[in-house]
Formats: sequence, structure tokens, C-alpha cells
Amino acid sequence: MKKIFVRLSILLVLLVVSAASCSTYKKINYIQDAQLDTALTMIANQGILIQPMDMISIVVSSRDPELARIYNLPVVTYQAGSESSVSNFNQRLIGYSVDNDGNIQFPELGTIHVAGLNRWQLAELIREKLSSLVKDAVVTVQFMNFKISVTGEVTSPGVFDISGDKITIFEAISLARNLTIYGRRDGVYVIREQNGSRTIYQVDLRTVDMFNSPAYYLQQNDVVYVEPNKVRAGQSTINENNLKSVSLWVSIGSFLSTLATLFISLFAGRGSAN
Repeated sequence: MKKIFVRLSILLVLLVVSAASCSTYKKINYIQDAQLDTALTMIANQGILIQPMDMISIVVSSRDPELARIYNLPVVTYQAGSESSVSNFNQRLIGYSVDNDGNIQFPELGTIHVAGLNRWQLAELIREKLSSLVKDAVVTVQFMNFKISVTGEVTSPGVFDISGDKITIFEAISLARNLTIYGRRDGVYVIREQNGSRTIYQVDLRTVDMFNSPAYYLQQNDVVYVEPNKVRAGQSTINENNLKSVSLWVSIGSFLSTLATLFISLFAGRGSAN
């Protein structure tokens, strides 16, 4: 009789562990349906597009520095947040602020509509406009306020300044040191404000379909929000100091209750047979 109980207990434990492992894999692992060594067709990345209220730097270079100088904004020196004329202080380039209509005011050229262009397109547009004035002009455009926010169930939520021209949702999550164990891999949302409207995209990190999402490549000022799973939602009313211990004891109690029910049923069955 004791051997039967022991074997049944071991079998039950193995079944519970196996079910938990399978469930954990499906809830936590990324890109579960990926096929190794298989090329995936991805949407074209147009780069970061200029939007109203952006701040951009535009630098015009030429073999004749004096010829290009009038098209460049001055460099400001500063220290501890205050502007100064002392030459050995830190320096920063003054940028162009894109107005609500998507325009900037450029020296000599006047109003230029820049919204909806990426930085390479804007550089080429200005170079063409300057071609009759500075024949060997080289135009460089950079974003000065490219940042994203990552919040929700991630290890280190925050606002992150981006130095390049491209960032994916995976890279943003890496900046926030990955999702916590309570973050839903199928409940990642990207909130984007563009062209006077707000769009919310849902991204499922468990499937390769995310590579085709418009939110896979992030834009400036995007907010990435990771939704909590049911476990975290259920724990929200429990004191945070007792969160782990209460959850553990509830799980243990549930398991022992199941075992007790099974043993009682077996004893009752044996008693009836005798």
C-alpha cells in the first residue's frame, strides 16, 4: 500500500512540474515559432521621420568655410546649465526647432517644410537648394531629441536618449534590462503620436509576426508599455513586503490539498473493497 502511495505521489509531482514547465515556456520564451536558418521578409525601415516639435541640427560644410559659415547656427558655450562666453566651457550646437506646421526657418533659404522626411532626405533637399550658392556643399542632419520611454513590467523602466537613427523594440527592452517574470510577452504595447494623432500597437514577442509590425522599429517619443500578467494583477492588493511568501504558501497549500484529496479517495476505495 505504501509503495502505491509513493509511486502515485511521484507521478503527481512529475505531472505538475511538466505542466508548469510547458506553461512557463509558452508564456515566457520569445519568438517561439521561429525556424532556424530561414530568412524572413521584413518591412522596409524608412528611418526616423521628422515631426513637429522635433529639434534637429543641420551643418553645412564646404571647401570654403566662409562660404558655408552663414548657413550654420552658432555654437553656444555653457557651464552647469548656464550660458557663458568663456571659451573653455562645454559647447553645444544650437538646433532648429520644427514648428507645429512641420517647418523650420533656414538661413537664406527661408521656410522649409521638413515634417515627414528622414534626415537623409532633408540633407539632400537642402543640398539641392544650396547647389547654386555653395556648389560643393555637404549637408549633415542629426536628431537632437530622439528619445523613447519604456514602462510597465520591465526591470529598469525609464526614458532613454537614443544616439543612432534606428532602434527596434527588442533594443528598447534591452535598455530597460528585459521584461520581468510578470511581464506579458504577448502584451507589449507601443504608443505613438504622429501627424496629430495617437496610435497604439500591440506586439507579441513570442511570434515572428512582430518583425512585420509598424512598431518593430520605434520612432522618437514612442512609449513602450509592458502589460502585467494575471499573477501580478492578482497580487496587486497584497502587501508588497509579503508578496513572495504569500504566493509561495498559497501554491504549496494548493498542492498539498490536491495530494490529500487523492489519498483520501484511495483509502476510501480500499476500505470499500475490503
